[in-house]
Amino acid sequence: MEWVLECWDGGELRLEQPVEWELEYTVGTPCDSFSLICPWEPGGLDGAQRAAGFRLEDGGSLLFRGVVDETAYRADGGGGALEVSGRGMAALLLDNEAMPADYETATAEDILRDHVAPYGIQVGAMGDLPAVSGFSVQSGESEWQVLYQFARYHGGVSPRFDREGRLLLTPFADREAVLLDDQVAVTSLSWRVKRYGVLSEIWVRDRTRQAVEKVANQAFLAQRGQRRQVMTMPGKSNYLAMRYSGEFQLRRSESEQVRLAVTVPRLFFAWPGDLMRMDLAGWSFGGDWRVLSAKVRADETGGRTVLELGEPGAVL
Repeated sequence: MEWVLECWDGGELRLEQPVEWELEYTVGTPCDSFSLICPWEPGGLDGAQRAAGFRLEDGGSLLFRGVVDETAYRADGGGGALEVSGRGMAALLLDNEAMPADYETATAEDILRDHVAPYGIQVGAMGDLPAVSGFSVQSGESEWQVLYQFARYHGGVSPRFDREGRLLLTPFADREAVLLDDQVAVTSLSWRVKRYGVLSEIWVRDRTRQAVEKVANQAFLAQRGQRRQVMTMPGKSNYLAMRYSGEFQLRRSESEQVRLAVTVPRLFFAWPGDLMRMDLAGWSFGGDWRVLSAKVRADETGGRTVLELGEPGAVL
């Protein structure tokens, strides 16, 4: 694999094979990230402090593209090292605040032109996102929040980035599921059921119209769950917008209740968005799961992929 730092002055630095590295791929938020440690001696490789971008190539394929957050040269009794860390391309949208604006009718092209394209981000795939009447960008919102609200709340699509750093605005493509059965070496597995954070009710309040829409998670209430949230929506929100926001927030909190964590001693075993079919003897959570994040890591102990899995229909 080729580890390349892209410098702000147009140059590039090709690093030695890291002695330790980690790549984390996600389905949106938090964004993808990377870190690596390379051998270095004083007087050796110089210029990494000019790095602004990063990419990882393997046989002509791009496995990661992102921005550099930090570089550090370190030397001690054990020798020297160059440490580099950063995030995926979504960082550019997370780090930049959007200009407040009101659109009479906002289209996907408008949102991409005003809030994505200025950062040099390419679109890898885009579905048929509907135009939104009366769409507003509020003061203090990041460019990512603007994109997310337009695509997720109104189009039903969770924006995310592929491993080449391109924006995807399409539903997950559920191809053949990755099989995880007793033929696959699994070094660790955990199954977590979390009640804290799951909402039992949401009351959506419109101060101007003095209207309150109440949405309940009946299944969680039956499990003696009690956690209510009150949301205040702007006065221009209509009944459908209020109810949809309440339903969405309720389903999103519910989707975080069950998680699986699986470690496989293999690099790049699966990717975020993949369906994974579990068929492990002795465990009661078989069936299909969605890969929500994949942390790929290599060090002196070898390589592995740590996967976080959720329900296939998880609201993200």
